[in-house]
Amino acid sequence: MNKKFDDIMEYLIIIVGALLASFSVICILIPNDAIDYGTAGIAIIISKLTGFNLSLCVLFTFLPFWIMGARMLGRTFGFKSLLGAAVYTVGLEVFKVIPFELNTEHFLAVAFGGAILGLGLALILRVGGCIDGSEILANIIVDYLAEKTGKNHSLTYILLAFNACVYIVAFLVINQNAALLSLLVYVVATSVITNVTDHFDAIKQVTIITKDPDNIIREIKEELNKTCTLMNSYGMIAGENKTLICYVSYFELQKMKEIISRNKGSFSTVTTVDEILR
Repeated sequence: MNKKFDDIMEYLIIIVGALLASFSVICILIPNDAIDYGTAGIAIIISKLTGFNLSLCVLFTFLPFWIMGARMLGRTFGFKSLLGAAVYTVGLEVFKVIPFELNTEHFLAVAFGGAILGLGLALILRVGGCIDGSEILANIIVDYLAEKTGKNHSLTYILLAFNACVYIVAFLVINQNAALLSLLVYVVATSVITNVTDHFDAIKQVTIITKDPDNIIREIKEELNKTCTLMNSYGMIAGENKTLICYVSYFELQKMKEIISRNKGSFSTVTTVDEILR
């Protein structure tokens, strides 16, 4: 019952987060000449240039990244992300017909809209979902680099490069004000996301204490293609244990939690790692 209740709460949080994000985009950002960032920003640029329906542009821009992410990050991530994207696109249509006007300066309106957008996206990320394809792409690139080089990398630089390209395009094809205001949206939104999710773009160290590590190690290798450091440990009550240490990205953390939950009798902690030296 507790597991079902937790799942229902997570889906409700995703719905609330997606509605907050769509409200911010339609009712605050676009009326004040700003755009979202990531793949949603690309979709808004396409819609402005072609006149195509914004919701359809957002959905079709996100889908290719979702397909890649669902295959790599698992069924649970795929379902949560699809639910968030569906609610987000529906919200874009719903809030078009709801009269709302924020009578203040563009700068203040965009800062406020960026904060609401960041809160909505942070709620979705917090429970293991995602409605922005740039974050999925960054995770895929980081995973590829880790496989090729054997080193863990942060998502930060990839996301910065991706969004820099979006704002350069906005600067060239829309106008300078739109690009600069949108940059403010990115700064405010990512600041909120960072605080709510404890640096989702950083590497996560997962420490697992268990008496039976073999199955956990096997599942981590099969499902995440990761290896672990194994150490002997001793608990004053439990006695001899094994301690596993594994490094994953924020998006892989959801699958790691699923692996741990399937292997009862283990104790685990998650910490944020700023940098790994080799």
